[in-house]
Amino acid sequence: MLTLNTFDWGRWLKWPFMLALALSALSLVATIYAAGQPLWAMLVLALASLGFYIYLSKPAQAYRYLFPGLAAMLVFVAFPLVYTAQIGFTNYSSSNLLSQERVTAYLLEQASPDEARTQVFTLHPDGEAFRIVLTPPAGSAPANALALVLVSEPLKLRSARLSAPVVMQAVPQAGPPLAPALPLAQVLQHRDALMRLLLKLPDQTVLSYAGVREFGPLNPLWRANTDGSLTLLQNDTAYQPNHETGFFENSVGERMQPGFKVGVGFANYARMVGDPDFRGPFLSIFIWTVLFSALTVLFSLALGLTLAVVLNWEGLRFRTTYRTLLFLPYAVPGFISILVFKGLFNQNFGEINTILDALFGIKPAWFADPLLAKTMLLLVNTWLGYPYIMVLCAGLIKAIPADLYEASAIAGATPLTNFFKITVPLIIKPLTPLLISAFAFNFNNFVLIALLTNGRPDFLNTKVPAGTTDILVSYTYRIAFQDSGQNFGLAAAISTVIFFMVALLSLANLRLARVKR
Repeated sequence: MLTLNTFDWGRWLKWPFMLALALSALSLVATIYAAGQPLWAMLVLALASLGFYIYLSKPAQAYRYLFPGLAAMLVFVAFPLVYTAQIGFTNYSSSNLLSQERVTAYLLEQASPDEARTQVFTLHPDGEAFRIVLTPPAGSAPANALALVLVSEPLKLRSARLSAPVVMQAVPQAGPPLAPALPLAQVLQHRDALMRLLLKLPDQTVLSYAGVREFGPLNPLWRANTDGSLTLLQNDTAYQPNHETGFFENSVGERMQPGFKVGVGFANYARMVGDPDFRGPFLSIFIWTVLFSALTVLFSLALGLTLAVVLNWEGLRFRTTYRTLLFLPYAVPGFISILVFKGLFNQNFGEINTILDALFGIKPAWFADPLLAKTMLLLVNTWLGYPYIMVLCAGLIKAIPADLYEASAIAGATPLTNFFKITVPLIIKPLTPLLISAFAFNFNNFVLIALLTNGRPDFLNTKVPAGTTDILVSYTYRIAFQDSGQNFGLAAAISTVIFFMVALLSLANLRLARVKR
C-alpha cells in the first residue's frame, strides 16, 4: 500500500507539466505564424521539439545540461543577428512598415462621410442607459413625409460594439416623451463609445459616427481590382503595387502612403559604395571611426603605461595616494564624467574656455568646429580609458623579474633604456589582445558620442543626415531612430558590416591569445 512518503510525486506531475509546456509552445508557434512569420514559427517549433526530445529521451540525457546554454545563445545571440541581417535586405523604414496585405486592407478601410445623407442626432438619458434620436437635416425631408423621428433602444454605451448595429425605429414626433437631450459637453464625454456604434435605419442603410452631432453613411475611397491593384474612386485612378519601391503607384509614378515592405537584395549595401551622396559621409565616418578607436587606444596606452612606470618607482612617496587618485576616473560612472566634461567644454560658460580666455584670449568653439570636436572626444575618451591601461600595465610590470633591472643598473643603463629595452618588450605581447579588445570596444563606443556631441556638427548637403563626429554605431542609430527617416533596412545593413568588422577583430584577438599561450 502506497503512503504519502512512498508516493512518487515527481513521476505523476512530470507529464501534466510537460503537457502544459507543450501547449504553451504550440500557442507561441501559432501566434508567430498568425503574425505572418511562418519561417520563424517553424524554427521555434523545431527548437521546442528538440528540447522535448532531449529531456524526454534517455539516449539524449547527456545533452540536458548543454541544451539551455545553446538555446539561450540561439535566442539571444543568433536570432537578433540573423533577424538584423535579414532586415538589411529589405526597404523596411518608417514609410514601409507594413506588409502589402495590411497596406491593402488599410486603404480599403478608408472611407468618407456622405454629407448629403447625414442625420443630426441627440443623446437622451434613459435611466442608466441612453437613447439616440436621429432627425434629418432641415429641408431634406419630402413635403408629404410623416413627421417621424428615429429612436434607438436603450443603450449602455460602455458595452457598445461595431459588430452589432443598433436598429433605429421610426416613431411619431408626438410619441412618448423622452428626457431632455444632453448638452454638447456631456455628449463629448461619450464620444469614444459613439464612434464604435453603427446605426441601422429601416431602409437597411448603416450609419457611422460622422461628427460631434451627426451620423451618416460612409463612402469607401478605394476599390480592389482582380489584378491586385487599387482604384481611387475620387478620380478613378488605378494604383499598381510596385515591388521594387514598395508603394502603390499610378501611371505617372505618384506614390500612395503608406508603403509596404519588400526585399531589395543588396541595394542597401550597394548604396554604401555606389551612391555618391551617401558614400562621401559614410566613408568619412568609417575613417573617423577607425582613427577614433586607434588614437584612443594609442593615447590611453601612452598615458597609462607612463603612469604605471612612474608609480612603480620605489622611491616615489605617497604612491598609494597617487594610484588611488589616478584610478578615480575609472571608478566614476562614465556617463557622469562625460556630462561633466560637456559642461567644462561649453564655449561661453565652461571652465576650460574661461582659463584659455584668461591666459591666451581665445574661446575655442569645441562643439561647432569639426576638428575641435574630434579633439575634445579624444581628450575625454583618453581620460576615461587610461586608468584601465594603467592598472593592466602595473600588474604586468610587477611580473617582470627584478633581476633584469638590477643587471641593467650594473651595466649603467638609463631609465629610458630600461623602459624601451626591458619593460615595453616584456609587456607588449600579453597586452596586445587587451588592446585589440579596447579597440573593438571604442569602435562601438556609442555612449560617448551620444552624450557629448550627438554626432554634431553635421555634414552639409547630404541626403541622409550625418555628423562629422559620428562613428558607425551612432550613425546607424541616427539612421534607424532619429532624423533620417527611420530607415531600418539601411541601418541593419550597416550594423551587419559593423558586426563582421568586430568579429574579425575578435578572431584576431583569439589568434593572438593562442599564440601567446
